[in-house]
Amino acid sequence: MYLIALKMLMGDRSKYFGIVMGITFATLIMTQQPSIFVGLMSRTYSFITDSGLADIWVMDPRVQFVDDIKPMQDTELYRVRSVSGVEWAVPMYKGLLKARLANGNFQTCNVIGLDDASLVGGPANMLQGKLDDLRRADGIIVDQDGANGKLAKKTDRPGR
Repeated sequence: MYLIALKMLMGDRSKYFGIVMGITFATLIMTQQPSIFVGLMSRTYSFITDSGLADIWVMDPRVQFVDDIKPMQDTELYRVRSVSGVEWAVPMYKGLLKARLANGNFQTCNVIGLDDASLVGGPANMLQGKLDDLRRADGIIVDQDGANGKLAKKTDRPGR
C-alpha cells in the first residue's frame, strides 16, 4: 500500500516538485508572519515598557493609539491623585518635533517631557551625563543613535 502511495506521489517529477515547493513556502509563511506580528505588537507597547516605574498609566479617554497626542487636563491629574491607594501621580508629556539637520533636511523626533520635581520616566542607564543634567538650562537627553548619527553636530567650542 505504501509502495503504491510513493509511486503515485513521486511518479510525476513536476507535480512532486510543486508539492515540495508548496509545503516549503507554506512553512515559511507560517513562521514569518507570526514573527512580523509579534514585532509590530512589541513596538506598539515599547514606550510604556521602556519608561518603567509606573504600574498604571492614565490618559485621556479620547486617545486612540499609543502615539496619539491628546493631553489630559490638570484637573484630571488631581482626580487621579485623589483615588485611594494611589501613592503618586505625575504628568508626562509625549510629542513630536521636527529638527533641522546640518545638511538642511528635517528629522522627526520624539520628545518626552518629564516631571520637573521627580524626573520620573527618565532613562535608567545613561552612557554619559546623569539624569539631573535635565535640571540645567536647555538640558536634553539624546539616545545613542541620535547622538552618534543624524542629530550629531560637531562644534569648535569645548564642552558642547
